[in-house]
Amino acid sequence: MSARPTPYPERPAQAPVIGGGLAELLRRVRYEVLPAKATEDKVLAHVPAGVPVTVTASPAKGIGPTLDLAVRLAGHGYRVVPHLPARQITDAGHLSDIVDRLVAAGIEDVFVPAGDADPPAGAYDAALPVLRRLGELGSPFAHVGITGYPESHPLIADEVAVRAMSDKQPHATYIVSNLCFDPATLRQWLGRVRRRQVLLPVHVGVAGPVERAKLLSMATKIGVGESAKFLTRHPSWFLRFAAPGGYSPERLLRRSAPALGAPESGVAGLHLFTFNQIAETERWRRAVLDRLAG
Repeated sequence: MSARPTPYPERPAQAPVIGGGLAELLRRVRYEVLPAKATEDKVLAHVPAGVPVTVTASPAKGIGPTLDLAVRLAGHGYRVVPHLPARQITDAGHLSDIVDRLVAAGIEDVFVPAGDADPPAGAYDAALPVLRRLGELGSPFAHVGITGYPESHPLIADEVAVRAMSDKQPHATYIVSNLCFDPATLRQWLGRVRRRQVLLPVHVGVAGPVERAKLLSMATKIGVGESAKFLTRHPSWFLRFAAPGGYSPERLLRRSAPALGAPESGVAGLHLFTFNQIAETERWRRAVLDRLAG
């Protein structure tokens, strides 16, 4: 994918993200799930077929469970987006094997972060070389996502992260932002991204209606070492979930409405982090849509 992207492709009619605008965003969602034992059954039971499902990858478990679940869900008719963390891919041959398997399963969309494996499993220590290699393989996926960090990454300076998006832009078709809990931070980050002429549409990362106890339980299931990193790198997440009044994704979205609805922001939809609370997330989404329709 060497051509420069069209600014904000498939952007819907401009409207503030409140009322009808918020409803539209809630219809244009992606659900992020972890490849745990019960995930497939939960997706089949609770996720509508038209909602894309992204499948994470953990250094503790390796990329195998991600690919296995992605292929099975694709077989059920879902649009599946497996995560391909660069630092979990050993070499060009490994990447080619992954591509062949996903293409054979009819998967057309992948998400390529750098990943947290330390040390890397092999030749790749960042996303850009993997993205370039996918181009050399003939750009086998119609859609390729890259990461954005509205709230500071623990290992990457903010401006470095934004500059990296600019470098990766020619090889990608969209951005998925990591979790953000502050409307002002989100607005400022979107502004920085667009000022650097990063024109890819953004799927804004939002945590679903997560219960803190279940989130802690899910973190431990990621794996002992990975769980420690998860908790160490994201302590503010747990503080926010435990704050008086709790965390409300609807409240966050309404307060973020000006940034999400601004034409210059190029927001294409929501990326909902379910932390495998899949039934709860879909129930919340349907309830908000019903309220907005009333």
